[in-house]
Amino acid sequence: MSEDDSTPAPEHHEKRRSWLERLSSAFSGEPTSREDLVAILRDAQSDGLIGGDTLRMMEGALTVAELTVGDVMVPRAQMISLPVDGRFLDLMKQVVESGHSRFPVHGDNKDEILGILLAKDLLRGVVADNGPGSIRELLRPAVLIPESKKLNLLLKEFRLSRNHMAIVVDEYGGVAGVVTIEDVLEQIVGEIDDEHDEAEDDASLIAVQADGQYVVDALTPIADFNERFGADFLDDEYDTIGGLVTAAIGHLPETGEELTLGRFAFRVAKADARRVHAFHVGILADA
Repeated sequence: MSEDDSTPAPEHHEKRRSWLERLSSAFSGEPTSREDLVAILRDAQSDGLIGGDTLRMMEGALTVAELTVGDVMVPRAQMISLPVDGRFLDLMKQVVESGHSRFPVHGDNKDEILGILLAKDLLRGVVADNGPGSIRELLRPAVLIPESKKLNLLLKEFRLSRNHMAIVVDEYGGVAGVVTIEDVLEQIVGEIDDEHDEAEDDASLIAVQADGQYVVDALTPIADFNERFGADFLDDEYDTIGGLVTAAIGHLPETGEELTLGRFAFRVAKADARRVHAFHVGILADA
């Protein structure tokens, strides 16, 4: 036997066998539920078989199968749509200000969706010689889907049809909102920011409510929280208020869980399978 046909070095063979044994061991429990599978994946991450980002994406992918379009859509009140009879210059200004690339186009009201306008099509129409007289000629068909549609099915349809946007309708046939492929993918990979997304300032991270309590974004830096409320939480282990509270609770909390730290009462206002998003915070008068 030549040297080229020799078996792998013992230490290389041992490393491979060890990795395979650990992987086999991780899944030897034969999970029978989503919770069992997530627990096994977290054990695999703890053992170094997969990275933290990979774990979060795998958990996000599992979550997508349980969510519906209604859970992630942009509601009608926040939906940016364009009037079909708008002047090209006015429409261009709206497109530039929004930073989006696709827009529902409506008739007399937002329940009358006529189609989808791509920003690149609008630009071609503006600069073309003897171009279209109105954006009606530039519209692409709108895809209508119910709020109850599962996200994993929608993602598959987006991929097969090459559509990136769908109009969400309620049980009465009215427009409930809009959903894009980005909205679905963010459930798997986390928030996707682009060059048009503005960084949140301190004022948007901490908002006072009418009852005197505060809504605090979980990504608020601890230093900013301390400065706003005169607190003295340490930030040597955790950077954000969400990390601090999650560590104090001892597990990834669910919406509604409460915790008191010093003179502050935290209640989880919004959370998903990956992280806490926001807290309701009250200041205890006698603390």
